[in-house]
Order: sequence, then structure tokens, then C-alpha cells
Amino acid sequence: MFILKRQDVDITTIQHPKKDQPIPILHYQGQTFRLLSIFNAVQEEEAKAFWRELTDQRGKSCVLLEEPERYSVWGKVRLQAVDEVEPTLEETSTTPTYVQACLLLLQAVHIDIEDLLGARQASAFQKELSNVFKQWRFPQADSPAAVQQWLTIDPLALVQVPPWQEHHLNTLLQELYRLGKQHFGNASFTERVMNALQDIPTRERQDFLAWLEQSPTGKLWQ
Repeated sequence: MFILKRQDVDITTIQHPKKDQPIPILHYQGQTFRLLSIFNAVQEEEAKAFWRELTDQRGKSCVLLEEPERYSVWGKVRLQAVDEVEPTLEETSTTPTYVQACLLLLQAVHIDIEDLLGARQASAFQKELSNVFKQWRFPQADSPAAVQQWLTIDPLALVQVPPWQEHHLNTLLQELYRLGKQHFGNASFTERVMNALQDIPTRERQDFLAWLEQSPTGKLWQ
């Protein structure tokens, strides 16, 4: 639909009417759009391919936002009131198993860094992760204690997973890959940490891997 620059739009947040989480909203010429997915600066082609798939193949009204350090894709919504968002393209619940799988990968990277690079590097990783959660406004991850919880708790024993949507998971996997590569100096860590998914039952693991393959960050991990 549109490719926009940051100076072209206004971005605010509203509270989800049914969930304890903020919703980023992009405003452009009287229209409103909700965040679908985020890509880093080197993923221009992936971002444009995802945007074109939604607009050309699925007929969705979307915008691609270009910023110096990232690209993001936003889907059109109608705000009936400040506290009400009409369900639309991105308003689908994330499968809990996908959240659990992402938490397993997160913990595996953290453990790998601590075991191979030491406690100081692991502490730096935790601080960097906290900044990611804060920058992208992850629900239930806005404090050091919350971040510590997600690094240590057994994801498969959770009664209720954090209310993270697909754009949260895509962002987490993208940033997790970036941080892992930054600490290890290459991407060889991905094969090691993917072994953590063996703890998930076979069918659920296959479902997650199929989702990952189709996600904007799938090529980074597979």
C-alpha cells in the first residue's frame, strides 16, 4: 500500500481492551495501522517481501515503515474508541507452544554464553535483552526481575505464557540472533541452541518449526 519514512507518521500506543499489554499504533493521513512485524536494517528484502505478500497476495491494507536501523510492517485497523481495537489481520492469538519454544531458545542462548564466554558476558547479554524488551514494549517483561524470570523458569511448566503476539516473537528471535552473533562472533550458535527444542513434544515442535520457516526470521535460524 505505502512505503513511508519515520517523519511521515506519528506512532503512539493504546492499551489493549482485553489484555494487559500496550498496542503500538501508527497514524498516517487519518488512517491507523497496527504493528505486525519488525526487521533489522539488513533485512530490507525480507521486509519488502513480507509487505508485498500481505498487500499483493492477501489483499491486506499495510504500510512498510523505513527507519535508519529497522523496517516494520503495519496492518490497517479502525479505532472505534481509544480503548477498543477492532479485530483484524494481526489480531490472532499466538499459539502458546510458540512462546514456550522462543523462551527455550532464549534460555539456551543465555546458557551457551555463560558456559562458553563466562558470567560477565552472560550479565551483559541479560542487560541487552532487557533493553530489547523495554524498547519493543514486551508485556510482562518490563523489569529486571521479569527478565530474570524468563531466563530461568521452565517454559514448559508455565500455566500461562506471557501474552506475546507474533510480532513480539519475530522481534525476539531477530534480536536474539543479533545478540548471539554479537557475542560469539558468528552464527554457529544457532545449531546448538536449536537442540533445546527437543524438550517439546514432537508434534508441537514440528508445528513451531513450520511456523518458524514461514516467519521473517526463519532463515536466520534454519
